[in-house]
Amino acid sequence: MIFKKRRVEGKLEMTLVNYDKPSSDGALNMDCGAFYLPKDNPQKPQGEDAHFIWPEKKTIGVADGVGGWAKKGVDAGEYARQLMHNAVISIQQQPNGGVEPIKVLEEAFLSTKEKGSSTACILTLNKYGYLQAVNVGDSGFMIFRNKKFLYKSPVQQHNFNCPYQLGNNKNNDRPSSASEVKVAVIPGDIIVLGTDGLLDNMWAEQIEDEIKKGTLEGVNPEQLAWTIAELALYNSMDKYFISPFAKAAALEGEKHRGGKIDDITVVVGHILPSVLV
Repeated sequence: MIFKKRRVEGKLEMTLVNYDKPSSDGALNMDCGAFYLPKDNPQKPQGEDAHFIWPEKKTIGVADGVGGWAKKGVDAGEYARQLMHNAVISIQQQPNGGVEPIKVLEEAFLSTKEKGSSTACILTLNKYGYLQAVNVGDSGFMIFRNKKFLYKSPVQQHNFNCPYQLGNNKNNDRPSSASEVKVAVIPGDIIVLGTDGLLDNMWAEQIEDEIKKGTLEGVNPEQLAWTIAELALYNSMDKYFISPFAKAAALEGEKHRGGKIDDITVVVGHILPSVLV
C-alpha cells in the first residue's frame, strides 16, 4: 500500500493506494548503485546535481540545483551539494538508528546557507519493510516489480518547467511543501531514483525494457544505473524523440521537440531479503 501526504491550503491531505503488503517480518535490505552524467559545461564541471547513498542506513537521495540561478551568477549546484551533505549529517544524528526523511530534509534545509535553490528527493527503507520518501519538485522515483512498472512519484511544480524548489530566497519553497510517500515493498522490487534529467528523457516503459534484459537474481544496481543514464543522455540529444518533457510541454501549449539536455543522475536500489546483503 502507499500512503501519500501533501499540503493543500495549509492542510495536510493523505490518500491511500493499495498494493501488496510488505515483507512479513520487515527484514529487508537495499543494494544500491548510482551513475551521474553532468552536462558538458566547462564552467560547471560538477554540474548542478548531487546525490548520496548510505547503504548501512538503507537511505538514498538526489538533489538538482535550479539552473535559472546562472543568470544571476550563482552556481545552484553548490546549493544542491551542500543540501545533500547536510542530509547525510542529519541521518547520522537520527536517534535509535531510524531515518525519518522529512526530518532529514527539514534539518538539511535549515543548515544549507549557499545561494541558489534545488529540488530534492530522499528515500529510506525502514525496519517494517516500507519505503519512505519525501520529495520537493520534479526529481522523483519509480518502482518496478516482477520487471514491470508499478509506481511513479508525482511531480510538484508551480507551472510548467517551474518545479517546487528549496532555497533561502523568500520566494522559494520550504520542506512543509514536500510530498510524503510510504510504499510497501517486497524482495525483488527495483527502485529507480533520479533528477529531472532522467525523468524528462526516459519513459517508464523504456526503463522496464532494460530491467527485463536482466534477471531479478542478477541485478547489478550500479550497472543498471549506468545503462539507464546513458539511454537518458542519448534521448536528451535526439531531436526527434517524443520525450516526457516534450509531451508535457505540448499539454501546456508550449513547443519543444526532442529530449531535454540536462544533468542526469540515476540511483538504483534493489530490494533484497536481509540475509542476502
